[in-house]
Amino acid sequence: MNDEKKSPQVREQGMTYGDYAALPDDGVRYELADGVLEAMSPSAAPRHQVISSALERILESSCQSEYLILHAPLDVILSEREVRQPDIVMIHRDRLSILSKRGVEGAPDLVVEILSPSSMKRDKVSKLRVYAQYGIPEYWIVDVTGSILEQYLIQEGRYELADVYTEDEPVRSTQLTCVHFTMNQIVARIPNLPNL
Repeated sequence: MNDEKKSPQVREQGMTYGDYAALPDDGVRYELADGVLEAMSPSAAPRHQVISSALERILESSCQSEYLILHAPLDVILSEREVRQPDIVMIHRDRLSILSKRGVEGAPDLVVEILSPSSMKRDKVSKLRVYAQYGIPEYWIVDVTGSILEQYLIQEGRYELADVYTEDEPVRSTQLTCVHFTMNQIVARIPNLPNL
């Protein structure tokens, strides 16, 4: 009898969270998109990680008393067939009941994706649609190469581009009133990375 670990079979109707959670640890991060397993590879580049960390620290400095700020890898379980891993999520402290041993079960108040060449289409097209479908009020897309933050707010079940922030323009949110920083403040926290 072969006692090797076997990965779950993808059923005709697609995978569920249970199938996803039972995957063997093969060193690859996955998301579950409408029941379809998607590999998130290659892994994030150092510049991506530095920007994510800088943004998380800035958000914590002004929003930590009102919001819990979490970062990937963390499962955001939007349904049994939709599991995403945004780079950063914010959850108001009044809504911490959406946290479980499995991850975040429901819509956070904010999701942030930091673009990389391999994730651009996923972040700007499919995740834009999915995050709106599941009622996440605010979505930010951060372009690491151009130091740009696109802010999307949900309007009648769809995201509308509310603003685009660059350089010294103050990033503000009517829904997350604790937010106040500039993209230059993020860039200033990035060390000189000569090989990138």
